[in-house]
Amino acid sequence: MAVRRRVPVDAGEQALAVWRSAADAGDVPRSVLATAVRYTLEELAERAPGRSVEVRVPPFAAVQCVEGPRHTRGTPGNVVETDAGTWLALATGGLGWAEAVARGAVRASGQRADLGEHLPVA
Repeated sequence: MAVRRRVPVDAGEQALAVWRSAADAGDVPRSVLATAVRYTLEELAERAPGRSVEVRVPPFAAVQCVEGPRHTRGTPGNVVETDAGTWLALATGGLGWAEAVARGAVRASGQRADLGEHLPVA
């Protein structure tokens, strides 16, 4: 199943470029942060299609990805949740999966919730 893109690739790449250049200063506009998060989550869903893991980056977006048993009702069995800065660092290769989990920057539950083999995506 193809991922329905909400963020055009060029807009997503531009948002990531702005985030990369401004992230250290901590002054990334919220709209740019939201676009970068949504774009990279869409990239993850495209590269790891499926519906067995829900990846949440509140308050910006959530996607379902990774092949396996499909979740249909209630809380998914495999959930990954983190903040926007951590997600973008993971998505761009600035932070490794194991390190983020060890630090407690990522909450991951379920057998399929290890996204290490699917990252980075940008």
